[in-house]
Amino acid sequence: MKDASDLIAQYQSEGIKRIKFAVCDIDGVLRGKYISLEKFAAIAAGTSGFCDCVLGWDVDDQLYDNGTFTGWHTAYPDALVRLDLSTERRLQDEGNMPFFLGDFVIQDQQKFHPICPRSRLKEVLNRAQQAGLGAKLAFEYEFFVFDETPHSIREKNYRNLVPLSPGNFGYSILRTNTYADLFNELMDYCIAHNFPLECLHCETGPGVWEGAITVDDALAAADKAVMFKTFVKSFFQRKGLVATFMAKWSMDYPGQSGHCHQSLQHLNNGESAFFDSNAAYSMSELQKSYVAGQQKYLRQLLAVTSPTINSYTRLVKGAWAPTAATWGVENRTTALRVIPGSAKSQRVEFRVGSADANPYLVAAATLGAGLLGIEERLELTAPVVGDAYAIQDQLPPDWQFPTNLRDANRALAKSEAAKNLFGEPFVEHYVASRDWEVRQYEKQVTDWQLQRYFEII
Repeated sequence: MKDASDLIAQYQSEGIKRIKFAVCDIDGVLRGKYISLEKFAAIAAGTSGFCDCVLGWDVDDQLYDNGTFTGWHTAYPDALVRLDLSTERRLQDEGNMPFFLGDFVIQDQQKFHPICPRSRLKEVLNRAQQAGLGAKLAFEYEFFVFDETPHSIREKNYRNLVPLSPGNFGYSILRTNTYADLFNELMDYCIAHNFPLECLHCETGPGVWEGAITVDDALAAADKAVMFKTFVKSFFQRKGLVATFMAKWSMDYPGQSGHCHQSLQHLNNGESAFFDSNAAYSMSELQKSYVAGQQKYLRQLLAVTSPTINSYTRLVKGAWAPTAATWGVENRTTALRVIPGSAKSQRVEFRVGSADANPYLVAAATLGAGLLGIEERLELTAPVVGDAYAIQDQLPPDWQFPTNLRDANRALAKSEAAKNLFGEPFVEHYVASRDWEVRQYEKQVTDWQLQRYFEII
């Protein structure tokens, strides 16, 4: 990685006038700005100020009324941001302009920021490192594409939207042939911005695609995931189209997942910590404890991996989304799908997360839960064989998922595991943010309420 002075000299030689950078907020939304090359030269080796309101407002820029970390009582001061120079990309649509991701940092810069999502993942990865373990992740996302614009969807009040293509047609060659230019251009665009896709295909539903991002070390993988979601949306909007990563935009179609494939490696030799050729399903004892930890703590951390009101419309039986903390071998009805393979490919797929979740927090929660399982030397239960939905009612209460954000948030607020992994300041702030989200929803009169009660009741 080049240091700040090398980058500045290179940019000057190229005639680059400015750079762009972004930080990630609680909801996984990238917030950033352009700065001049002179400003970049002044902060590249240090820090810059960034209003901490981005950690104290929702996706509609409405300020939380219940937070203690930041608010009117703190007067929304500047927080310090440090650019991570290793995240450099060149923006294809902006004349090869440099782009960086940044971290919020505290004043002494010796500890991780207590609220910053990227810092929370770093904290968990530091925990893994102390145990002699590294982690690799691969995110995959489903998203619907519409022949609409940001203006038209609002003019239509998000009703009667026109999908890019009609019908249910998963893995369609007809659709990928028809829109071959668009599919191939998106894959090239992802390569150009260093979040290359392992595969891209049609999913079941009108205009729905699924992209699997190439595996990488955990922090880099989460960086790629958060950029993928933002940059895919801008890619389509520049073409007069709109992509959505809502967990479920219509009850007529399956929800949109944000699955995460995970594996651990021993840092001393780089070998898989999950693979044991002599064990059932090639699962090492460490992998068993890892999966057991996820199974134990998934319910408590659900508000982190399913963070919106809309997330819970996806978590219903028979809708290709898990509804309890189950695990199985190559079982797509379970929350945790163990995928046996070689030393290189042995892994577990976290299938609970929806496409609307913050990648940094999904990674921190799931890796953290697995690490707790290893630390506690938890024993793994027997795998679910067949339909996990059919046996759900027989499972312990601690494995049953809440069916709404309010109940999930209450479980998170009580979770000692969450405080252990994320720290009390983050849990307090995050719980307040989800409480705000629930209250904003409860202030609304929905179409369903009007249609059901207006005349008849």
